[in-house]
Amino acid sequence: MGEGDPRRFQLEDGGFLAFVLLVTLGFAWLIAPYFGAILWGLVAAILFAPFNRKLCSLLGGRRNLSAILTILLIVGLVIVPAFMLGVALVQEATAIYGQIETGQMDFAAMYQRFQSSLPSWASGLVSRAGVTDFNALKDMFGSGIAGGLQAIASRALLFGQGALKFIASLGVMLYLTFFLLRDGDTMGKKIIAAIPLHASERDALIRHFIVVVRATMKGSVVVAVMQGLIGGLIFWGLGIEGALLWGLLMGFFSLVPAVGTGIVWVPVAIYLLVTGSIWEGVVLVFCGLFVIGLIDNLLRPILVGHDTRMPDFVVLIATLAGLQLFGLNGFIVGPMIAALFMAVWSMVADHRPQEGGG
Repeated sequence: MGEGDPRRFQLEDGGFLAFVLLVTLGFAWLIAPYFGAILWGLVAAILFAPFNRKLCSLLGGRRNLSAILTILLIVGLVIVPAFMLGVALVQEATAIYGQIETGQMDFAAMYQRFQSSLPSWASGLVSRAGVTDFNALKDMFGSGIAGGLQAIASRALLFGQGALKFIASLGVMLYLTFFLLRDGDTMGKKIIAAIPLHASERDALIRHFIVVVRATMKGSVVVAVMQGLIGGLIFWGLGIEGALLWGLLMGFFSLVPAVGTGIVWVPVAIYLLVTGSIWEGVVLVFCGLFVIGLIDNLLRPILVGHDTRMPDFVVLIATLAGLQLFGLNGFIVGPMIAALFMAVWSMVADHRPQEGGG
């Protein structure tokens, strides 16, 4: 075969593509320990890129300075408050765990008061369900909740051991974010040009990817922070123990579609109403429905609109699966993969009628 033989070209081309795939997989394996840092660096760059562009324009095109100032803004708005919240959470978890260990907080006694306050029909249902063994109940609730709190409290002891890894991951994230903010447009054009897709399909997928990331972060994280903050303040104002923990739980569950903050405040409100704390229970129900609940109904459409265009059941399954596979990073990765999956198949469906009609 000569040098110009097309069969030789196809063979060599296929071998090169296999080599590219192998090298790419090797690089992915290499950077896997810093997957979270890279993911959050990419997300931060996508979210703050519009602000950085405006700042760069105001500074006369000084990209280094604008990127540095944007990084300082990210540290002040996100990283410092998150660190302070983590420290306060560990302190509160440690205090509550100490109360459980000393017997000041007895979940079995709390449940006994709850059951004794139930009406006869509800008490009968509880009896038929076989949950009247208070010693077993104490072991179940005490060991389970105490175990969870102990796990949080133990982070304080493990922080010194994991501090170096945490600092390294944070450094990688900020370092990557800086270069993505400064040179993101140039690097993005090179990466996009290398993607082996038709230009129209490639550009549509890239746009959809960026839209999904921004919509997920704005619609999920902002709403979660607001609901967790306001929910924690309501619990604190009502004098409920562990308001910071309750607020954090409400913020976390607000990230899960079809679950929401009600999984936290509804049982607490029922307990307050049944055990005689009528005023506190009524206030919590009112605030849960018309304050915490309205945050999601009002803010999410404003922040997200119809950008993601995904059914709620798809978002729910993708979020839960993402959390299970990727941990905390999964609430971004899951919906992102689902959105790209739907975008690709939507493009396939759009092309099918054209091909059939032609």
